Amino acid sequence: MAHVEFIDATTLRITLRLEDATTMIQMAQREQVEYAQEIITIYEKMPVFEYSHFCFYAYDSARLFERVLGMDPKTYLSFSLDAPESFFYALYGGMAALYESSLKLVEQADAVGTGSDVNAHVSN
Repeated sequence: MAHVEFIDATTLRITLRLEDATTMIQMAQREQVEYAQEIITIYEKMPVFEYSHFCFYAYDSARLFERVLGMDPKTYLSFSLDAPESFFYALYGGMAALYESSLKLVEQADAVGTGSDVNAHVSN
């Protein structure tokens, strides 16, 4: 499970493990409609950061990250992230598995004219 250490009033140290990547992938799969755009972004942008240097905040793709942490690290001035390379490669593999179906979900939402709101076709 993700570990968040509060260093001081403005600084966090976040430690993630391989299991946290698995948790993020499972959340993304269970709630794929909600996370479709984020899945696409992570899959497309991780290679740019050589996978293990990926920054969730660079492309507004941090919702899964924040959910596994149970908090929003942006409320602090700085934070460090310690995670093994296996975390990043596993996360990328999971996003790769969900990528094509996420593209279809976003395309369907765009066709309905709802932008990236893939839930818009659901009537209340």
